Amino acid sequence: MEPLKTRVVAPNFITEIIEQDLSSGKHAQIVTRFPPEPNGYLHIGHAIASTINFGLAQDYGGECRLRMDDTNPEAEKLEYVEAIERDMGWIGWNWGENLSYASNYFDELYAYAVTLIKKGLAYVESVSAEEMVRLRGTVEKAGTPSPYRDRTPAENLELFERMKNGEFARGEHVLRARMDLANNNMKLRDPVLYRVLGKAAPTGPARIVPAEHYRSGSKWSVYPSYDFAQALSDALDGVTHSLCSLEFVDNRAIYDWLLEHVWTGPERPHQYEFGRRSLEYTVVSKRKLRALVEGGHVNGWDDPRMPTLSGLRRRGVTPEAVRSFAGGVGVTRTNRTVELSALEFSVRDNLNGISPRVMAVLKPLKVTLTNYPQGQEEQLEVPYWPHDISREGTRAVPFSGQLLLEQTDFLENPPKGFHRLSLGGRVRLRYAYVIRCDEVIKGPDGEILELRCSFELDSLGQSSDVKGVVHWVSAESAVPLEVRLYERLFTVPNPDEGDGDFLEFLNPHSLETLHGFIEPSVLGDPLETRYQLERTGYFWRDPLDSREDKLVFNRIIGLRDTWDSEPKESVSTVQAEPKAQKDHSAPVALELTPEQNTILERLTHQGIGEEEARVLAREPQLLDYLEKAALSGDRATLARWVVNELGTALRSGEVQLKPAQLSALVQTVQDGSLSARSAKEVLLESLESGADPLEVIEARGLKQLSDTGALEAAVKDVLAANPDKLEAYRGGKKGLMGYFVGQVMKATGGQANPQVLAEVLGRMLEGCNSNLRGG
Repeated sequence: MEPLKTRVVAPNFITEIIEQDLSSGKHAQIVTRFPPEPNGYLHIGHAIASTINFGLAQDYGGECRLRMDDTNPEAEKLEYVEAIERDMGWIGWNWGENLSYASNYFDELYAYAVTLIKKGLAYVESVSAEEMVRLRGTVEKAGTPSPYRDRTPAENLELFERMKNGEFARGEHVLRARMDLANNNMKLRDPVLYRVLGKAAPTGPARIVPAEHYRSGSKWSVYPSYDFAQALSDALDGVTHSLCSLEFVDNRAIYDWLLEHVWTGPERPHQYEFGRRSLEYTVVSKRKLRALVEGGHVNGWDDPRMPTLSGLRRRGVTPEAVRSFAGGVGVTRTNRTVELSALEFSVRDNLNGISPRVMAVLKPLKVTLTNYPQGQEEQLEVPYWPHDISREGTRAVPFSGQLLLEQTDFLENPPKGFHRLSLGGRVRLRYAYVIRCDEVIKGPDGEILELRCSFELDSLGQSSDVKGVVHWVSAESAVPLEVRLYERLFTVPNPDEGDGDFLEFLNPHSLETLHGFIEPSVLGDPLETRYQLERTGYFWRDPLDSREDKLVFNRIIGLRDTWDSEPKESVSTVQAEPKAQKDHSAPVALELTPEQNTILERLTHQGIGEEEARVLAREPQLLDYLEKAALSGDRATLARWVVNELGTALRSGEVQLKPAQLSALVQTVQDGSLSARSAKEVLLESLESGADPLEVIEARGLKQLSDTGALEAAVKDVLAANPDKLEAYRGGKKGLMGYFVGQVMKATGGQANPQVLAEVLGRMLEGCNSNLRGG
């Protein structure tokens, strides 16, 4: 195949498989599927997974099916189906006629189950769920056959038919595959294929009232398991490459077993697993998201603090930003946590180029210009794109003798280096005049009520020796505005970790509502316009609550990441610090020249994400640094660090860090000896002190424990010390995984590499580690 010129999904091990399959003629066309369960709203993790499935189909001229995995009527609703379609369409995916449902195939799936029974490969189990877990065995001990395992096909067929007819209570019987009770893969120890769902019947011959399915109604009393439905629905849908996250790697054996024994079609799909991506400072478990909604901790599934796609959409994040982020996280064979800053970079980079600049004051302080003609108001012609003179667009901003400034832009007795307004001090009003504060009017409790100032008539449009610049609005023409400032929903990067309740880590300052004023130019603009409120952040009108007579703006994101450096008690002031006169921030996303487009194409072919590649193509100093660093490291990974972490410093010409030193630092993250967060802290310290990053790591004792042998020993000790919790985990309480992780972290002094630990722990819990079996 010829190399693809543009990709949605960067080259990875799955693209290699697809290209091989197409080149060899194994498949004439690839077919993928995105199969969410309609038991909640989709979140940012689904955006990543859908990008892989829809993106690969788009890259290789194939098809991707949107299929609802609707085999559990007790949790699924039409509301969620409609939300899934809405969210997937919002991102930009087009499935055309390829919308499917597992429930489309209930008749076929039941027939396949009957086929297995007739072949002696499935049986009706009649022991309790607890007894079934006990009989399945342990990681050290093979399973024990159930007394019902050798029922005849005729007996099983009769019982299964009666299960379907609602003659048995929930849990009284299940249908199990007859596989291998001694297999090291615990998933293969006679997995459940069908179960009875519904409520106990009050009277009559039926023992159960079937659960009401949103599509099939009360037709069925039995429903297929995930494993059974996924494999055979894939085959019925004509899927060629069934892509799922790494947690299902052991399930692949069931997938293949089912297809081998019942599928008679021309092609069999194959399952491929990729590493799951989770995001810092959030949770993506639907159960936990539902707990946030039902517990009143957020205002619904579309609360702008939620990681749901409907929440991101209501917050004002664009689908382009979501696609950019999802396409940039990469596809690998290992699980990892993506730093929230990666999503925030994509959001800011997108908004920077589409958001006209306007002014608003969120915490107003009254200013009276004593020498400005009373009752006069002038109109200043102000650009929407002050940092990009190639773009047209201005608006009239009223100016009068009664103004509003931000409270944080005035200090009566300022510290050294404060370049905003103070008593007796001068400051420039953005796009307007220089003013001097002559008098401070205070209330009975000493609170500042008003500033009396004078303006310099000849300072409009003229240079001056004033360093500070502040934004403002005219009090007489400003429009009242409700502003909702959103911050991270959790206070720690990984609220799921440890054995505590994730709700303990909720950020009490995740929403702050203020009432300020905005310039009147926004009143006539389209509702979908995103604005940059100068020096404050990116905002848009709340699509549900905002009206012409009551403007409500949501902050989409701040101008920069201030989470770790600013006080949380006053998140509204986080963005108030003005930039120094010399601005080294990334330039506005301009159109690329032909030469820059050539560079962009070369960089994307090298696996660099498009957003980083665009920045590098525009900025030779960043590209030169990357080329030198890439002599001893991975180019695509280093590109993200050069653009996102070093960009500002490189533009200022103040970087003493050698490219080879950055490469060595990034390598510590790639080999698992240092977390990305710690690496960024090391980078900041190195930039400030000039020290070699590896020396900083050594001095601070930051290296992670990634040796699998040492981690296996630590895990073994923890499991041995907690036999009751280990048994509960085997009994189905998978949430205890977090407890075990926390205990190993404590045992290793917090030095265990989270990714390596997760792999080792998962393997040992599932019985694939010979050391544990021998212990």
